[in-house]
Amino acid sequence: MTSSTTLTTIVAELAAAGGQIEQEEFTPLCDALLAPKRVFITGAGRSGFVARGFANRLLHLGLAVSFVGEPTTPPVRADDLLVVISGSGRTAGLVAMAEKAHSAGAAVATITTDTAGPIGQLATAYLALPGQTRLGADIQATAATSIQPVGTLFEQLAWLACDSLIVLLRERTGQSNDELIERHANLVACR
Repeated sequence: MTSSTTLTTIVAELAAAGGQIEQEEFTPLCDALLAPKRVFITGAGRSGFVARGFANRLLHLGLAVSFVGEPTTPPVRADDLLVVISGSGRTAGLVAMAEKAHSAGAAVATITTDTAGPIGQLATAYLALPGQTRLGADIQATAATSIQPVGTLFEQLAWLACDSLIVLLRERTGQSNDELIERHANLVACR
């Protein structure tokens, strides 16, 4: 397989998997993101990178957002929202975070392949993505197949789904790209 063919195949996989997402799941997740006082975002491994990017874009939208685990992360409270990005929905540390947030009275939302898993059971809003993961390779009957290593398709699709949520939230809040740019970091290394 050539590099061009590989890239074309990956893009086709993403398009096919994206077509399997239930579009009506975006609305409750947008509602959940706009409802709380504060939003907490978490994920582990490569899904954690997706979560960090999503938290950054939510900040650009003007939401009070924290990535869990940073030293400046405040304690979760009632009326907050924890969003867990977890392919399997079963990663032990993420399950513990979701349980802690839930017991504190915060809402839980998730982006996952397995809405029936422990995190999904706590979630009031979710986005179910097709794909396979290291911990839950056999969970979703409609799992998308991929030439990529296990979990990669989910992570890429999660990134794109989060970007779709940002576009929807920007439209719902009536903000322009210029308004988001005003919230970008401006402390950068001198050149």
